[in-house]
Amino acid sequence: MKNYKFTTAILAILFICSNILMAQSYCNDKMLVGAARMDQYLTSLKGKQVGIVMNQSSLVGSSLIVDTLLKRGVAVKKIFAPEHGFRGTADAGEHLNNGIDSKTGLAIVSLYGEHRMPTKEDLQDIDIILYDLQDVGVRFYTYLGTLDYVMHAAAIHHKQVIVLDRPNPNGFYVDGPMPSASKYSFVCMHKVPVVHGMTAGEYAQMVNGEGWLIQTSVGSIQCDLKVIPCKNYTHKDFYQLMVKPSPNLANMRAIYLYPSLCWFEGTPISLGRGTDKAFQIYGSPALSKNNFNFQFTPTSRVGAKNPPCLNQLCNGEDLSNLTESSLQTKPGIDLSYLYKAYHAYPNPEKFFSEFFNTLDGGNKLQIQLKNGLSPADIKASWESDLIKFKQMRKKYLLYEDFE
Repeated sequence: MKNYKFTTAILAILFICSNILMAQSYCNDKMLVGAARMDQYLTSLKGKQVGIVMNQSSLVGSSLIVDTLLKRGVAVKKIFAPEHGFRGTADAGEHLNNGIDSKTGLAIVSLYGEHRMPTKEDLQDIDIILYDLQDVGVRFYTYLGTLDYVMHAAAIHHKQVIVLDRPNPNGFYVDGPMPSASKYSFVCMHKVPVVHGMTAGEYAQMVNGEGWLIQTSVGSIQCDLKVIPCKNYTHKDFYQLMVKPSPNLANMRAIYLYPSLCWFEGTPISLGRGTDKAFQIYGSPALSKNNFNFQFTPTSRVGAKNPPCLNQLCNGEDLSNLTESSLQTKPGIDLSYLYKAYHAYPNPEKFFSEFFNTLDGGNKLQIQLKNGLSPADIKASWESDLIKFKQMRKKYLLYEDFE
């Protein structure tokens, strides 16, 4: 029995050590997020009234930034919450009401739904807006849309924005189509590829520098912007997120697959919302189990109250066996899943919704798939635009690049 206990203890120690080594392989242990570098921005907050754009990912160590700043005597007046809410538990696309944070008593202003841009009234008691959200580096993800709207409102109402930068977990490559139309949306705010390879701070500098904040009567405007960069981070790093940035991105595999699978949001195909493998599986009751032999049934749960294909048995593909290292060593959008599902769907004329074109920023990808172009041919059509974007991107990088 003593030998058994000793062996068990040794195995437990080895397991812990392997986890520590794994964590170190993902992230430099000397890396500091912008929010943790308080010596770089606390002086700017002295005597100012502050609003914070934040959610559950806005941590300094193990504490939310709002709690940390209040303890430091900063006059935080308001919390601005993005999609999924202040606590990060709301469904994708769910419209949230304003509220009060029970712990701090601060007002929470939702910046999702019809109210995406802070109003003059929202900002009347604010001097500086801190932006501290963990983005995932994909054009579809709405946190950068929130940043854009906040910068726009700040420029109009003469407020300063300080971006407390965080690493981009998909910041080690650039890929995807550029918008092919001039009609932009909350999931396609500007002419950038789906995977842009920039942190929020770098992206904010690009929005300002390229004159993308537009006010019709005066043309382009600029935001009074300051970025607090991360310390000891590069675009070559594989950054391991410690907290889910949103309810359905539960692990790094889902975050790496997100740029490839989010296209299914504009189709009848489920990408696993309502299961414990969201963004790691896809399927539909309409797909044949002869070609798609993995089965799952989406149910109602926190973060996915009414998911696509609710309570329906779906035939699909399980990607949860892909290793994180394989997704890191071969980065890029994988169109094979979308291609396979489209060509196997029994009613291809009903496969694409208008939201698919919204995600694409035009209808080019839909046309390419309908015309039978292979994933390789489609990706080849992106190359010239990506070369031009990478050249522009270089002007705004704060960190060593991946190439």
